[in-house]
Amino acid sequence: MGSGVNWLVTGAGGMLGRDLVAALDGRKVTALAGRAALDVTDAAAVADAVGGHDVVVNCAAWTAVDDAESHEAEALLVNGDGPRVLARACAASGARLVQLSTDYVFAGDAAEPYPEDAPLAPVSAYGRTKAAGEVAVREELPGAHWIVRTAWLYGEHGPSFVRTMARLERERETVDVIDDQQGQPTWTKDVVGRILALVDGEAAPGTYHATSSGRTTWFGLARAVFEGLGADPSRVRPTTSAAFVRPAPRPAFSVLSHEAWHRAGIPPIRPWDKALAAAMRELTL
Repeated sequence: MGSGVNWLVTGAGGMLGRDLVAALDGRKVTALAGRAALDVTDAAAVADAVGGHDVVVNCAAWTAVDDAESHEAEALLVNGDGPRVLARACAASGARLVQLSTDYVFAGDAAEPYPEDAPLAPVSAYGRTKAAGEVAVREELPGAHWIVRTAWLYGEHGPSFVRTMARLERERETVDVIDDQQGQPTWTKDVVGRILALVDGEAAPGTYHATSSGRTTWFGLARAVFEGLGADPSRVRPTTSAAFVRPAPRPAFSVLSHEAWHRAGIPPIRPWDKALAAAMRELTL
């Protein structure tokens, strides 16, 4: 797709949405931030919004993982019904849809990176609602969607683990951080780059894992943040998930495979530590 593509970004006020809109500066883009701008469950409003656009990127989501455990029906409206409404509107107008998803659609108990076609097996309410959104998009828009799963996100806008660790480095002498959950820390700007590559390159529809290469634990990420700040990484001490019990279960293994990028001829995202080093030169922490 060329420079004449007309983009629509829902959830444009979030951490990823804001970076995406910034990257689309100079292109034709409609940025809708928040439910007041667009209720993605309102079919008539969505049809009006989607009309005239070539690509819709759905960054609108219920992202409060723990709250979803006690508000699953409400989360399902946004994360499951919303994507179905958007996909139907795209099908009617001829637009393509980029649906953002998550590692939480898997059980998190694997020993090898999850391939893009691994069976969905969410163990949390949040994961179930995001899985429902994936299923809806595949059903309603089979040949014109890109499902982009990401995980362990951090960026300039909004809260993130990286930002929290930078604050705790200033406030505490030592920090205890979980060392028994593995994942791929991912910078929002890198995800945005892959979304643009999918659309601009007219990549085959399907599911792509927009996470950094390599893997680490929250403990390893925290130490890397401390090092990036010029602080002593030994101030970060390892602990286990049992020390931080929360309403929603966290995946112990959130490492995703990147084979779809290779098939599409697009490089996967760079290693997490290199991305973090670059991000920490840009982010306001």
